[in-house]
Amino acid sequence: MSLITPVILVGGSGKRLWPLSRESMPKQFVPLLGKQSTFQQTLLRVADRGLFGKPVIATNDAYRFMAEQQAGEIGIEIDILVEPARRDSGPAMGAAAAYCKRQGAEAVLALASDHLVIGSEEFLAGCREGLAAVEQGGIVTFGIPPTEPKTDYGYIRPGSERIGAVQKVAAFVEKPDAKTALRYIAEGLLWNSGNFLFPPTLLLSEMARFEPAMAAAAEAAVALAKTTGSTVFLDAEAFGRAPAKSIDYAVMERTDKCWVVPARFRWSDLGTWDALLDVGNADSAGNVVEGPVEIDHVRNSYVRSDGPLTAVIGVDDVVVVAMNDAVLVGHRDNLPRLKDVVQRMSDGKHRAATEHAVLHRPWGTFQDIDRGERFRAKRLTVNPNGKLSLQSHSRRAEHWVVVKGIAEVTLDGRVVTLHENQSIYIPMGGVHRLANAGTDPLEVVEVQTGEYLEEDDIVRYEDAYARV
Repeated sequence: MSLITPVILVGGSGKRLWPLSRESMPKQFVPLLGKQSTFQQTLLRVADRGLFGKPVIATNDAYRFMAEQQAGEIGIEIDILVEPARRDSGPAMGAAAAYCKRQGAEAVLALASDHLVIGSEEFLAGCREGLAAVEQGGIVTFGIPPTEPKTDYGYIRPGSERIGAVQKVAAFVEKPDAKTALRYIAEGLLWNSGNFLFPPTLLLSEMARFEPAMAAAAEAAVALAKTTGSTVFLDAEAFGRAPAKSIDYAVMERTDKCWVVPARFRWSDLGTWDALLDVGNADSAGNVVEGPVEIDHVRNSYVRSDGPLTAVIGVDDVVVVAMNDAVLVGHRDNLPRLKDVVQRMSDGKHRAATEHAVLHRPWGTFQDIDRGERFRAKRLTVNPNGKLSLQSHSRRAEHWVVVKGIAEVTLDGRVVTLHENQSIYIPMGGVHRLANAGTDPLEVVEVQTGEYLEEDDIVRYEDAYARV
């Protein structure tokens, strides 16, 4: 068997972990536990080049730059497969399988990017055990021995047939109520982790058997894809023909070729704040505390601040998460309501429901400092070698002041260099670009003035990041 090709699925907005996770920066890119994001932890988990090949990241256009940047921070090269629309995990895995098949892969390991795995050696051992079933024409999933009667996970019923440590799947079962979950544990059922190891040709043939439109769309989207460097852009029209359906519903719950490795590593999908309380380092009163926080007479609670000093006094079983632009306070029993609350805030056009205060772009970041009627002030940080697109705005002018670093500014065909404390005026309609001409991050204060100051007032003429 050749090397396993890891495919890491990067999607979803993580509404159940708001305000830390939002549409503009979802949980897989946020350092939930430790200094690295779960996306980076997932990449490092498959970094053994004696077992794994170069990872393929299946994501959307909004997240491809974050994936590229975070992979670069830990020195891992990746290929990126860009989905033109969100169609759930079925089409995403179908397209990834089709791409890997074209690359000559014989085994693919599909992993979620936002899960926690504790026990790297046990994880590698599970992958090696799963290869035995893959070599005999099986699709392998990783089942987690339950530690408690979870009602927010699906379960797997193992059968009696075995290949080494791997068992044939008798059935996938839906998320149970509490009483049923207790019975499932007694009967030896496993949590469904949603991670799979398979031959790409087999996954595609089973998909064609149960969801022929999905399989055909996935194959066509890869066949008609456009490639720029290590980034592959799936064909939008072909991919759009795939029905939106999860891989579980599309294939795994219907195939008779599925096997399960009972995992020996600790696992969590980190789907809720309660999950972080479960895996965090709790004090003697059952509290997990992160950041500048002071608690008094608090029990069984998760309290975190990524900004303001936060004090919590005299409460039990609560989650408190404070950020500079948003705060969550909720009783743990009611946290399942959070997803709906975030949706209502989003429907009400509250910017902080979906966007972080700091927004990431392929060239760096920007953050609103202040805004009011007919003006908006932002702080831009441009990475070394980073440059914005050559662009113009029809409804606003801009004033740039260099706070730190060296800026190269293009304006209507003229190129000027600005140093600290120097500034330039960009008139309405001016064709302009900002680039970092130094080796350190460039910091610029931008003041916009005009009748309309939103991000969609832009025309791009050239772009180093394939956004034109």
